[in-house]
Amino acid sequence: MAFVSIYFSLGSNLGDRERNIMEALRLMDEAFGVHYSALSRLIETKPMGFSGGKFLNAAVLYRIHRPEVSAEEAALGILDTVKAVERQLGRTDEPEYDKAGNRVYHSRTIDIDILFYGKEIIDIPRLTIPHKGIAERPFVMVPLLEIAKPSIRKAFPEIFVETLND
Repeated sequence: MAFVSIYFSLGSNLGDRERNIMEALRLMDEAFGVHYSALSRLIETKPMGFSGGKFLNAAVLYRIHRPEVSAEEAALGILDTVKAVERQLGRTDEPEYDKAGNRVYHSRTIDIDILFYGKEIIDIPRLTIPHKGIAERPFVMVPLLEIAKPSIRKAFPEIFVETLND
């Protein structure tokens, strides 16, 4: 059976932020049936694009069995799983957009984004992988760089361009 490496970004700026992230990881371990392979340190960052309390952010890598369905179907299943984890931890807001179609962000107990699903490029209405704007978001890149394997760096040089020269 084949495995797939999935990178996630986690963030929390409401309540006990560290506990929220640790509980999200516990629930993800349970849902995926495996303990994560790598976890960055937690970093504190200011909210980007809105006013609110500071975030704790982390990146995590899971290696899970790749189901025998298309990458899009499998990634949508992962998305549904992490959205269920967010709801279990009290996140109730739906994505909101302004009149120009730009995403409006708010404080949240937990935010879990799929950054990479193997080396796949997925662009469907519910999901874009690699996640948009990774390279421009220090709250994603700093933790991600701690755990990113050489294979993912080489697969997406446009995201890891500065680190390939290190």
